[in-house]
Amino acid sequence: MKILQLHLNFIEYRPVEKEISLAEDIEPKTYRLDELVALFTCVEKGDTTETARRAIDEVRAFLNKVKVNRVLIYPYAHLSSDLASPSEAITILREMESYAKLLGIEVYRAPFGWCKEFSMSVKGHPLAEQFKSISAEGEAVKEEVVSKALEAEEKIKSYWFILKPDGEMVPVEKFDFAGYENLRKFAAYEMAKSRAVHQQPPHTLLMKKLELADYEEASDPGNFRWYPKGELIKSLIEEFVTEKVIEYGALKVETPVMYDINHPALASYFHRFPARQYIVKSEDKELFLRFSACFGQFLMLSDAQISYRHLPLKIYELTHYSFRREKSGELAGLRRLRAFTMPDCHALCADMEQAKEEAIKRLKLSIEVLEGIGLTRDDYEMAIRFTKDFYESNRDFIMSLVKIFGKPALIEMWEERFFYFVLKWEFNFVDNLDKASALSTDQIDVENAERYGIYYVDERGEKRTPLILHCSPSGAIERDIYALLEKAYKVYKSGGVPMLPLWLSPTQVRVIPVSGSFYKEAESLVREIAEHRIRVDWDDRPLTMQRKIREAEMEWIPYIVVIGGEEISSQLLTVRDRRLKGGQKLRKMRLEELIDEIKRETSGKPFKPLTLPAALSKRPRFRG
Repeated sequence: MKILQLHLNFIEYRPVEKEISLAEDIEPKTYRLDELVALFTCVEKGDTTETARRAIDEVRAFLNKVKVNRVLIYPYAHLSSDLASPSEAITILREMESYAKLLGIEVYRAPFGWCKEFSMSVKGHPLAEQFKSISAEGEAVKEEVVSKALEAEEKIKSYWFILKPDGEMVPVEKFDFAGYENLRKFAAYEMAKSRAVHQQPPHTLLMKKLELADYEEASDPGNFRWYPKGELIKSLIEEFVTEKVIEYGALKVETPVMYDINHPALASYFHRFPARQYIVKSEDKELFLRFSACFGQFLMLSDAQISYRHLPLKIYELTHYSFRREKSGELAGLRRLRAFTMPDCHALCADMEQAKEEAIKRLKLSIEVLEGIGLTRDDYEMAIRFTKDFYESNRDFIMSLVKIFGKPALIEMWEERFFYFVLKWEFNFVDNLDKASALSTDQIDVENAERYGIYYVDERGEKRTPLILHCSPSGAIERDIYALLEKAYKVYKSGGVPMLPLWLSPTQVRVIPVSGSFYKEAESLVREIAEHRIRVDWDDRPLTMQRKIREAEMEWIPYIVVIGGEEISSQLLTVRDRRLKGGQKLRKMRLEELIDEIKRETSGKPFKPLTLPAALSKRPRFRG
């Protein structure tokens, strides 16, 4: 059993819709409780009534400590992939409820099997947020191997500022955030250093409803299954980012996904990188699954013969996959997960001046990549982190980064260096729950070239140690999709129409015949549009035209083409354009005009066909 235990000022929740047939009957209204401890509970295979009682016994001790006697048991399946069956889970949850009542605890239980909205306020003391793993036998849960850098990161003394494009640096508490609401949220999130998730992010519902991705219960939490539409979007972004990095001049390579934890070059770096590991055993070796492409690329570069003429030398890999054992309570859909796809580009630089020049090029590359994906600078905030010594020696460089970004940036300054880098910048997306997630990033690494034995030969034939830049111009591909979905939800909440960028829309055009007598013409139209490398399908299901249009809109189809007698005779298509509002949605267009418009708006982006039948009647449904 996994439990996220939260001491709350209040919680409000509302059952929205049943997710399973065994969902409990309850009135779908808003429920509120004040001054309580909430138990976000995930029942796992093997849990028994003894597990339920042991959980309540542990909670009771906490209740006595914080002087509270009210508990809410809240079913929460997102903490584990090893779930008990629904019937078993309900039995265990009911046992927790009844046992708590026997102990004199005022207990409430949220309904099982429902999709629920909720909001809450967590107390501000050190014990307010706790994650528990409980077994009937009381066995201790083995902690994952944690790097020394990760432990150090939690103890770092930071000084926080806002750096404006004009060069003025203001302590964060004195900065006027008027007009910079997103930056205010980002600063508050970063300074709190709390990554726990207490609410389901909107994008998780969207990724399911759009049949893009879903949790894989047979895997470790934070690993996802990707349906055909989601795989298409993911692979398109991967190809786009790779094309941009190769244009920038990087050499594309491929390296292994696991490494010997005791390898001489790897052991020390393993503890200098802030990440938690997956450990696997093979014969007499302990191996860790990579959390970046650094290991393989550095080992490759240490064997290479490199001249000063080759610098800056750029090397790139798109890692399928990277792994980080994030804490269970921090996992949140595609925002924070354990297995992800990371474009990783390193650059060897001769000295700090060359490193700074290259860092500026990579900053501009990252802005271009995110814009191409569909995110503008209004969608994300910049953070720059560095040591005090580096700032004093490189103020103009740091200010130039913010000037290029064009908006105030959050600054974290350290008294001394804890990691292998002296500077790191990130672009961070702030979502609908006010959580921030890093997308693009780059670092100036002053340690690892020497650690790995990476050298170049200078003009005088002498060996020199380069600096290394670590850049992901887009961040994890999964996070890009998370950001696009969260952005779409923000548009929806503000009264707009949510949609994906045209080049990423799984279906770009849907053809809907007004009746069965026009199926032949619809098929012919689909074939003609598809010849121009446009993703097009058609609805041949025995449904009313109105329902077909409604379902196409629910799938966020950019262009819906209705074809009937009038369209055939006039050679003018009736096109519903998702971007337009109200009565303006309907446009009369010639076929060549529609094709030219789509080709123009997707110019410069990769194309892939959707691997689903063009006729909707032949498609399986991946979500019930």
